[in-house]
Amino acid sequence: MTEVMPHAVYKERLVDKALDTYLSKLPAVLLVGPRASGKTTTASRCAASVVHLDRPAEAGLFRADPDAALSRLPEPALLDEWQEVPEILGAVKRMVDDDPHAGRFVLTGSVGKQTQASTWPSTGRIVRLPVFPMAQREIVGSIGESFIDRLYAADLTAFTAGSQPCDINDYLGMAIRGGFPDAVLNRDEEGAELWLAGYVEELTHQDVRLVRRGIDPERFGAYAEAVASITAGVVDVATILDSVHIDRRTADAYWRVMENLYVADAVSAWWSSRLTRLVALPKRYMVDAALAVALLRLDTESVVRDIDMVGRLLDTWVAQQLRPEVALSRHRPRLHHLRTKGGEHEVDLVIEFGGGRVAAVEVKATASPGTDDARHLRWLRDALGDRFLIGVVLHTGPGDFVLSDRVVAAPMSTLWAGGCRSSVPPSP
Repeated sequence: MTEVMPHAVYKERLVDKALDTYLSKLPAVLLVGPRASGKTTTASRCAASVVHLDRPAEAGLFRADPDAALSRLPEPALLDEWQEVPEILGAVKRMVDDDPHAGRFVLTGSVGKQTQASTWPSTGRIVRLPVFPMAQREIVGSIGESFIDRLYAADLTAFTAGSQPCDINDYLGMAIRGGFPDAVLNRDEEGAELWLAGYVEELTHQDVRLVRRGIDPERFGAYAEAVASITAGVVDVATILDSVHIDRRTADAYWRVMENLYVADAVSAWWSSRLTRLVALPKRYMVDAALAVALLRLDTESVVRDIDMVGRLLDTWVAQQLRPEVALSRHRPRLHHLRTKGGEHEVDLVIEFGGGRVAAVEVKATASPGTDDARHLRWLRDALGDRFLIGVVLHTGPGDFVLSDRVVAAPMSTLWAGGCRSSVPPSP
C-alpha cells in the first residue's frame, strides 16, 4: 500500500527551498497546483513514504480507518491527491494536535476544494505552497537570482540576455510547448502536442466533475475555449457570455471551476490613490500558454498567422514565468495589471512590493523596441515618483539598453539569465 521512496536524480524546482524550510518548521505542508505540474515528484524528493490516494487499492484503508493507516507511515509521509479521501484531513489534524513536531506530512492536491475550519483549522498546522508548471528557469536549470529580485533591486544592469540568443520563433516555441514537466522534459514536439491534447480532454470531460457535479462537459469545454481565446485579456464577462451563449451565473460557476482546477488565474487590477479612472476588471490568464494553444486546437503556423494571438501567448508565457517567483519571493510582492478607462494607458504586469513600491513590465512582440514602447511605463513612473522602482520592456530581440530614467529594454531570455550584468548602454 505504501511506497518507500528511493533516492533518485531530481530536476530542481523553484519551490524546493521553500518546501524544505516549511517542513523543517511546521508539521504539515499542502502543495497545490494543476494536475501534472510536478507536485508529487517534488514532494517525493523529501518523503520517507507515499500513499497515492487516487488509487482505489491504496485509498481503501484510509477511508476505513485513516487514523490507524496514518500511524503506520514513516515520516515525512506524502499523502498524494488528498481530495480523493477528504476524511484523511481529520486524521492528520488529530495527529498534529497530539504531536506537532515539524516534518510530519506533505499533502498534494489538484482540486481546490475548500476545507472547513471545523475539520481543518490551518493556523499552525498547515501551510499551502503552490506548484505551477515549470518556468523556463527550471527547464534550463538556471535557479539563480530571480527576475523578481532584480526588479526589487532596480538595477538597470541586471537584465541581460542568456548565453544563447533567441528570437520570436524561439519564444513562441517555448510558449506553445509550455511548462508541464512530462510534456516539456520527456516528449518530442509531436509527443508534447498529443500529451497536451489528452490533458485538455481529461480536463474538460473528467476533472471538472471532481469540482462540480452535473456539469455539462461540452458547454464547459466551449467556455474554456473562450477563456483561452482571450488569455491575457481584460474583458467583461458579457464578452464571454455572448461567445458561448450561457448566462452570467453559469459563466461565474465555470470560472470558479477553472480556478479550482488551477488552470486559470485572474490577475487583479492595480489601484492607487495617485491615479484616477483605473479599470477594475481583472486580467484573465490561462496558467500555462500551452493550455490555451491546446484548448483552441492551434498549431505553430496558425499562431504565427494571428498577430493578436502572438501577443496574447507571449504575455501569458511571461506571466507564467513570474507567477512562481511572485508566490515564493521573500519580498512578498503582489501581481497586478493596470489599465485606464478608455485605454489611454495600459501596463501588462504591475508588481507591487511592500510600502507601495512598484515595478512594471511590458511585453512586446518586437525585436527593436523604441521609446514609444515604454510610454506607459514613463507615464506610470511620472505619476508615482519615488514609489516607481523600475520598468522593463521585455522584447524578442537580443539587446538590453536604457530607454528612459528607470526604464530599460531587455530580451525575454533575461527571465532565466539571472545574475548576469552588463554596462547597459543608453538608447540613442
